[in-house]
Amino acid sequence: MFQTYDEALTWIHARLRLGIKPGLKRMEWMMERLGNPERKVKTIHIGGTNGKGSTVTFLRSILEAAGYSVGTFTSPYIESFNERISVNGTPVNDDEILELANRIKPLADELDHSNLGGPTEFEVITAMSFVYFAEMKTVDFAVYEVGLGGRFDSTNILTPLVSIITNVGLDHIAILGDTYSEIAFEKAGIIKEGIPVITGTQQPEALEVITRQAAEKHSPIYKLGEEILVTGHEKISRGERFSVSTPFGEFPNLEVSMIGIHQTANASLAVAAAQHLNEYGWIKAGESEIRKGLKEAFWPGRLEFVSENPVVILDGAHNTEGIESLARELSSRFTGKKVHIVFAALKDKPLDSMIYRLEEVSDRMTFVSFDFPRAASADDLFALSIGLKSSKEDDWRSLLAKEIKGMPEGWILVVTGSLYFISEARRYILEKIL
Repeated sequence: MFQTYDEALTWIHARLRLGIKPGLKRMEWMMERLGNPERKVKTIHIGGTNGKGSTVTFLRSILEAAGYSVGTFTSPYIESFNERISVNGTPVNDDEILELANRIKPLADELDHSNLGGPTEFEVITAMSFVYFAEMKTVDFAVYEVGLGGRFDSTNILTPLVSIITNVGLDHIAILGDTYSEIAFEKAGIIKEGIPVITGTQQPEALEVITRQAAEKHSPIYKLGEEILVTGHEKISRGERFSVSTPFGEFPNLEVSMIGIHQTANASLAVAAAQHLNEYGWIKAGESEIRKGLKEAFWPGRLEFVSENPVVILDGAHNTEGIESLARELSSRFTGKKVHIVFAALKDKPLDSMIYRLEEVSDRMTFVSFDFPRAASADDLFALSIGLKSSKEDDWRSLLAKEIKGMPEGWILVVTGSLYFISEARRYILEKIL
């Protein structure tokens, strides 16, 4: 048994060596041995390529504004490992992690010597979350973010009140497939028999697959752009204003404090989910709670202003769709400013197209690497550059300190790429520079 938090965390992280092992049998086995805690919690399940974390945050904030206790399970973390399992935005504490790890370790040891094989790091953390929300810090609702894909993701042992699929993009193609249809099929795996599904998917091939899967499961489906409409969008100083209509009602002039037109889509999915839960008697949340929840929602590392003077923005744009959203915002929101982008990414991403798009909207670009097993080197990133104003740096910490302290007037600094990098960079900027 573990005696300290550090021992428990080291054991959890050591299970990364097992890699990604899609399938539900190990989770089902552990849940049965634990007394099926996943059946004791009312859940909402959120999958998709981009926007999962933001949608979780919007929905959590609405439910909190309505007076409910809300557990969230998200990944990866931005500030600390513990935040992956949180209640009303407060992460599980170190002693609770220790207790949870000691609950799961004997089961993991038994699986290690079975035909099913040992559980992965993500499976261990998922199992811990179910125990936490069902037994240790009981919640009214738990909002679960899919880790990878959906159909074989360890969170997919849930039977939720409603499922949300934010969108479908070409990410994790080595695992999920290299076409929109193939990836959409994996994402649509979270649709359960008769359980409503809400989707922000716009890509036609992907939407066709999701719609077909919903029909086969006899699940009502609400689609952004059809049953859910966003109108009247306008940018405000630190956020977005827009109106939403759904089959359950209309809300004019909603505001969110997260930046980007894509956040209006994520927020509208959360609004539709809250309205559905309200319509069917699971919650009581009126217009005031929805407005308050959206306005107060905050998710770090997503077009986040960590400094106003000089302007420093962090954004975890880690795939093609994320890069496109960032590029669109830089072009439309910061006209007249010069943009310096610092970029680090994982080597299994479509780096050439991502770099090309960022160089289109930057006046200067610097490639860096960071300490992570799958991180691309600064040299490899720079080799893909076609921009004449691009460079590379070995020490990203020294680079950020120098740039933030000496940024010329009229420039903004945008730190972007892998969420793992953003997590490190955010902590360093806030603790060591600002």
